Amino acid sequence: MSDSRKHRILMVSDFFYPNFGGVENHLYYLSQCLLNLVVVMTHAYGKHSGVIYMTGGLKVYYVPLRPTILIRENISLVHGHQAFSTLCHEALMHTHTMGYMVVFTDHSLYGFADLGSIHMNKVLQFTLADVTQAICVSHTSKENTVLRAGLPPEKVYVIPTAVDTAMFKPAPEGLSHDEIIIVVISRLVYRNGADLLVEVIPEVCRMHPNVRFIIGGDGPKRVRLEEMREKRFLQDRVEMLGAVPHAHVRSVLISGHIFLNSSLTEAFCIAILEAASCGLLTVLPDDMIVLAEPDPGDMVRAIGMAISILPKIDPQTMHLRMKKLYSWHDVAKRTEIVYDRALRCCNQSLTDRLSRYLSCGAWAGKLFCLVMIIDFLLWHVLQLWQRERRSEKTINEGLEDKHTEGCQNCRAKI
Repeated sequence: MSDSRKHRILMVSDFFYPNFGGVENHLYYLSQCLLNLVVVMTHAYGKHSGVIYMTGGLKVYYVPLRPTILIRENISLVHGHQAFSTLCHEALMHTHTMGYMVVFTDHSLYGFADLGSIHMNKVLQFTLADVTQAICVSHTSKENTVLRAGLPPEKVYVIPTAVDTAMFKPAPEGLSHDEIIIVVISRLVYRNGADLLVEVIPEVCRMHPNVRFIIGGDGPKRVRLEEMREKRFLQDRVEMLGAVPHAHVRSVLISGHIFLNSSLTEAFCIAILEAASCGLLTVLPDDMIVLAEPDPGDMVRAIGMAISILPKIDPQTMHLRMKKLYSWHDVAKRTEIVYDRALRCCNQSLTDRLSRYLSCGAWAGKLFCLVMIIDFLLWHVLQLWQRERRSEKTINEGLEDKHTEGCQNCRAKI
């Protein structure tokens, strides 16, 4: 196998089980495929604190404090996930100062115009100015990350996410087309297009009397959907399930014919892959998907088109195609290649690193350099303090040994 078999990888993100989502699933399945190489670090969630072993023996640190994991686990490379994870940003910054190679995976698209986007993009530019290699889950995501973070394109690799086709299988028997069921499973927030659903669902129900919706997910926009359902008297045609545990997602998917994704900023949606693997009309290639602009009228048109071609769809054939197209083992192999290339890179001096931070902006660059100088000095102070503690411990142990030996000699004389 590749050279990375000799190394130990620390996966870092705020997004991990017991929470559920695309990043959480990606991190879990990738770690399972790299089981002998990987340790996961995330922050504590209630009773999930300390070291927990998951399926297959995957070791997960749910940490309030995290200073000794790198040494204890003999880590050689740190892999951070998701731009929204503060734990990821902290780990990449501090561990690179400590001399570790770092890899970052971006899972989302983000804008450039609003205040939140500007702030997040500047933070990402700071974090990734010194990253060894980066991974994006789609070519669109790569373009977005390169523009946001100012990364050289040759440092960024595209590795799509995948789906567990053993878990997501079509229903044994096909559903009747007398009633068409459209499934939506998503966190109900603005970025996932929940406001579009409020306008699209009533129009589709008006145009197609045999269509019913099942909506799984929770979030701040759930209230708007429930208000729409009551105002339009669609209680019998729009079923709201609330949050759906990942173990129950398949049972919801196989109850429908079409999967509707209204996300505005999705880089590569795992939920779409899971739906396609269950045989729902939704995903690539072209004969497995119907695309629409983020506009209610165009979405209604696309849903009508999907309903018209639904009789031509064979769920079992779609499942087999997904099994060949999107494999976690393939994702793991490609990720290992990135690890190998990262670990062959040379660790650069503080001067080289500061020159890259200065290029991040007239004022921001100077601020970033100051932060990194403080981080560098703090690291060396901690190293000196640790050496002093070790020296004191060695001296104390020597004194204890001499005292014990003396006592034994005294007892022998007595």
